[in-house]
Amino acid sequence: MSLQRSGVRFSPQPQSRTAANSEAKNPASRRDTPTPPHCASTIASIAFMATAVADLKLHSSGKVREIYEWENDLLMVASDRISIYDVVMPTPVPDKGKVLNRISEFWFELTGDIVPNHFLSADVPEEAMERGMRVRRLEMYPVECVVRGYLSGSGWKEYKAGGAVCGIELPPNLLESDKLPEPIFTPATKAEIGDHDENVDFERAAEIVGDRALMEELRRVSIEVYQRGAEHAAERGIILADTKFEFGRHAGAEIVLADEVLTPDSSRFWPADRYEPGKTQPSFDKQFVRDWADAAGWDHKPPAPELPADVIEQTRAKYVEAYERITERSF
Repeated sequence: MSLQRSGVRFSPQPQSRTAANSEAKNPASRRDTPTPPHCASTIASIAFMATAVADLKLHSSGKVREIYEWENDLLMVASDRISIYDVVMPTPVPDKGKVLNRISEFWFELTGDIVPNHFLSADVPEEAMERGMRVRRLEMYPVECVVRGYLSGSGWKEYKAGGAVCGIELPPNLLESDKLPEPIFTPATKAEIGDHDENVDFERAAEIVGDRALMEELRRVSIEVYQRGAEHAAERGIILADTKFEFGRHAGAEIVLADEVLTPDSSRFWPADRYEPGKTQPSFDKQFVRDWADAAGWDHKPPAPELPADVIEQTRAKYVEAYERITERSF
């Protein structure tokens, strides 16, 4: 669809953003600190805090994406915003939105035989090319479906505290980043505005969804999609340590994969040739930004600090490398 035929045009939106249904509008998403000079020319062309579509109604605005109502469907547009610890950083990462969008399209195609997904078309208005996709409207399930193949992040913290993750007992004496005997399903709640997602056990997730049999099927599908992704990534020298999925339903299907899938935002990707249990791993994802923020002493509360030039450049490079290695396509 061309911009002219669709009657849709994009323009920068002011600082304020509409709160998302499932992602919080964050007070740290904008600051008056000047943009680092080294990337000013690139960032000047990016409406990185929000994107307005003049002739479409804004459905929701999250930490990373804007979603618009488009006839009976939705237009989902990925920005270059980056969030860590549920706070949007004030500095964007150039081309990040394109990477998220392209890699999701790749995985939707590769996993379509396992579970249907919400992707309809990449034929979107010109200004949204490579950042946007037309998707099916869904009724979303109120849990995040997390699968872990390795012990890292919040899972590692839980394990250190009690030897289990989301109620799943694990072998003793595991190290940080150890591979688990088999992938585990560790659901999380979808946080209310301003809160953090909370890991829950399977029984609690089933209560939230209201259907235990459905939750069992969500677990089965999540693990199968994770295993497909992990096998594909391993053949290309990448460890898929963990990931999270979101699912919904529509009249024709009870379980539909939605949002993004197996991206550097929703997953931990580690270079296999540098894997060494017992410590935090180098990564192709936003863990790099988390590590920088922790080393800088940030308390995970807004306002978030500006990202230095080298962190922006390295983060972009990591996202692009993940895309190119996984898809075997040039960015």
